[in-house]
Amino acid sequence: MAIRWGRLQPAIWAVIILLATVTAAGAEGDSATKSSEFILLAQIALLIAVGRGLGELMQRVGQPSVIGELLGGLLLGPSLFGWLWPSAHDLIFPHSAEQKALIDGIAQIGILLLLLLTGMETDLKLVRKVGRAAMTISVAGIAVPFACGFALGEVLPLSLLPHPEARLIAALFLGTALSISSVKIVAVVVREMNFMRRNVGQIIVASAIIDDTIGWIIIAVIFSLASRGTLDVLSVAQALFGTLVFLAVSFTIGRRLVFRLIRWANDNLVSSAAVITVILLLMSGMAGITHLIGVHTVLGAFIAGVLVGESPILTRQIDERLRGLISSLFMPVFFGLAGLNADLTVLKDPAVLGLTAALILIASIGKFGGAFAGGALGGLTRQESYALASGMNARGSTEVIIATIGLSMGVLSQTLFSMIVTMAILTTMAMPPMLRSALARLPLGREEKERLEREEVEQRGFVANLERLLLAVDESANARFAAHLAGLLAGGRGLPITVLHVGAHARLQEQNRTGAESPEAAVVNAAKASAEAEADGGGNVDVISRASEETPANAIAEEAKKGFDLLVVGMDEVTGPDGGFDRRIDELTSGFDGPLAIAAAKGVHASEPTTNARKILVPVSGSNVSRRGAEVAIALARLASEPLQVVYVSTTRDKGARRTSPSMSLAPEEAILKDIAATAARYDINVATRLRANTAPEVAILQEITASRADLVVIGVDRIQGDSLNFGSVAAAVLGKSKASVLLVSDGDVRPKT
Repeated sequence: MAIRWGRLQPAIWAVIILLATVTAAGAEGDSATKSSEFILLAQIALLIAVGRGLGELMQRVGQPSVIGELLGGLLLGPSLFGWLWPSAHDLIFPHSAEQKALIDGIAQIGILLLLLLTGMETDLKLVRKVGRAAMTISVAGIAVPFACGFALGEVLPLSLLPHPEARLIAALFLGTALSISSVKIVAVVVREMNFMRRNVGQIIVASAIIDDTIGWIIIAVIFSLASRGTLDVLSVAQALFGTLVFLAVSFTIGRRLVFRLIRWANDNLVSSAAVITVILLLMSGMAGITHLIGVHTVLGAFIAGVLVGESPILTRQIDERLRGLISSLFMPVFFGLAGLNADLTVLKDPAVLGLTAALILIASIGKFGGAFAGGALGGLTRQESYALASGMNARGSTEVIIATIGLSMGVLSQTLFSMIVTMAILTTMAMPPMLRSALARLPLGREEKERLEREEVEQRGFVANLERLLLAVDESANARFAAHLAGLLAGGRGLPITVLHVGAHARLQEQNRTGAESPEAAVVNAAKASAEAEADGGGNVDVISRASEETPANAIAEEAKKGFDLLVVGMDEVTGPDGGFDRRIDELTSGFDGPLAIAAAKGVHASEPTTNARKILVPVSGSNVSRRGAEVAIALARLASEPLQVVYVSTTRDKGARRTSPSMSLAPEEAILKDIAATAARYDINVATRLRANTAPEVAILQEITASRADLVVIGVDRIQGDSLNFGSVAAAVLGKSKASVLLVSDGDVRPKT
């Protein structure tokens, strides 16, 4: 890609002016009178400006931005700036311990935040999905380069070791540094190539995640070993046991606790930064715990990130704000400082240059060979193993963090640190073109193609993108029916549900009088049944109940601020005397602008609201909202005993609908039915279809309910603009005359009256 230098001139001039300003300011007085705060600000400004500028340049040529941030530090350090202009370099980056402590403190916070971000990007579902192959690959990919690095550490010249008597620790550190891949770099390149959902892409990323996790555990144990200065088997065993206990508690009790804390902050605190504050406190607390058990704080920060990333209500806005802070401030400062600490002028020594070349060669061959062998053992083809090995060879940010920890602990010398940073930069820069070339040649199998098509449909779909449901209920049978349907929607993926009771006193009286199953119990039971039908590990829905003393509209509006994708309404009275919706439903929905689902229990569900529907009917047409209704019907039909009944009905609005499907060479009506049937088939749902195109839609739907003996009809409807809730005449007619239960599903847009 051609680089337009003209666009970069403002940034270059800004750096030059900043350098000149700092140099001029420093020339006015001696070092004793210069402000440490001013120097710190100048250091941060330079590291951000140069690092982010070069990161932008690297991204334009297909390289990760972290390479630019590392190169920025190298250019500002003794490798170039300090070599060309020593006096100015010493002025901006003085050697005084006090001044270095200021920027080092920011860098240490940066390490923890970087590990938090890495953990948040860790997809445990992906690891579980391809866990067996990924584990084999990761173990082989770590063992081989670790052995090579350890062997190299055992034969390094004494001049490269800061403490020759602690060669074992240095060798262990070097072996770890050579064996770990950078999950961040790997994930970015795989995602940029649109290979994240390919089989081999998932295995590459999952293997890198396991690499990172094992690596931080190893680092934690080595840190404990190094802090004691000797190989104390009992102490190492205690550190290892403490680490295992910490991990076990984190992924059991801790997972639940983190989710509840984030949900509590999101639901109860009014500050816009409340969730980010809780996340930072969690990171600090878990990092402190790992420090107390004798291992490095990076393990606690990494695991905190994993648990935070698993939280189902971590909104995109919160994630982006936290990621933006880390990427714009702490990443360029930390990696720039790592570059500053690396002095590439040591490579002028032929012996050091030769050792660096050997280090790069051993690291690349060891990692590539280990990952390739692991791929073969994991059942991958030769082409897949080659792509895997190419991707796993990137060290990137992970390597630099490990090297920085080793330098701060006194395990690595300045020269050895510079050699490792050089290796990290070169292996990372070599990875993207190698991986792109390897992935581009991989064939697409039939099963993989079908899975990708299904996931592409889900990505554009409604149900698959739900993250959090709000259930507004009273104490009627209809409330339990709505709760049952909400549980079925939430169960497969374990979506959290907030149950908002309208009339808390009535709820207590009703439960005390009848002992009927509560909406919360209906949600949980339906979710478990749905998860068992899907067999994908869901079903553990988190249900929170709320009872507001405010008016229904205000209560819903207040809850809606916390971020919900769908409001499910279950009230005793659904329709009013004028044929429209009951006044309470009108009030409830007026405070919610997103998608709605309004349930009306009839027939068998009026007396047994939590009974699974035997036969579900969904009318479809060419509109997007009808497809939304079909998606919901497909999700509910997984527990139905009979095939899903799909009937095409024509509406004035659907005439001339765009034909986007390859099957549109058929008649439009048949093509729409075929598309819905194909979508259902991807989830192993049997479908029966019928055309009723020449009949008024409300008549066609009511006739089909009778003919098919359906006990639930799901209709996608438009929300029409007006003073009261209105889904149009068809929905009103079906709601009023249907003998089967009805679920009306609307989108979040309000359509003007026509």
